[in-house]
Amino acid sequence: MARESAYLDNIYSVDGGDEMRRYYDDWAKSYDADLVDNDYRTPARCAEALSRHLGDKSAPLLDFACGTGMSGVALHDAGFTHIDGIDISQGMLDVAREKNAYRQLWVCDPDEPFDTRAKGYAAIIAVGAIGAGAAPVSALDGALAALESGGLLVVSLNDHTLQDPQFEEKLRAAEKAGSATILEDAHGPHLPAIGLGAKVYVVRRT
Repeated sequence: MARESAYLDNIYSVDGGDEMRRYYDDWAKSYDADLVDNDYRTPARCAEALSRHLGDKSAPLLDFACGTGMSGVALHDAGFTHIDGIDISQGMLDVAREKNAYRQLWVCDPDEPFDTRAKGYAAIIAVGAIGAGAAPVSALDGALAALESGGLLVVSLNDHTLQDPQFEEKLRAAEKAGSATILEDAHGPHLPAIGLGAKVYVVRRT
């Protein structure tokens, strides 16, 4: 049964930057319970999608806006062994560290998250990390730019985000420009207890 969460209900109205950092810091301790109680499916969906396109389970992965590490655990459970995570919230990272799924975790600049430390990864995974209540559409540009040719971006866009066409249009524009190829684009459950779905995209940098 779904459990009501004021944090989950209000996240889509939070402005970016420092306000979002404080919001996630405050939410960190109850975040996992709120999402598990609403049958959070997207981390496993993203890990499974990555597994279909990246056979080397020792390849280095960057979990963008990793939060409390639920996505890192899903990647680890899928067999991946070299996972790093970044987030704007130290409170979230403190919880993520306890899960022992990551090699490294660090706080990133919300305005420039893809600095030199975020380059050189075989894949960047953004689970519930870009869109309404999360990072802006420019993060898609940043993630693709941080990848070398052949690198993979796995990104989920929930139903709230899909109401704003600019996110999908950004991925389609990258493909049209020849800088990326969309390998998968599948809608499925996100938080089914509250009737919320999400698309999972797998995009290869060309």
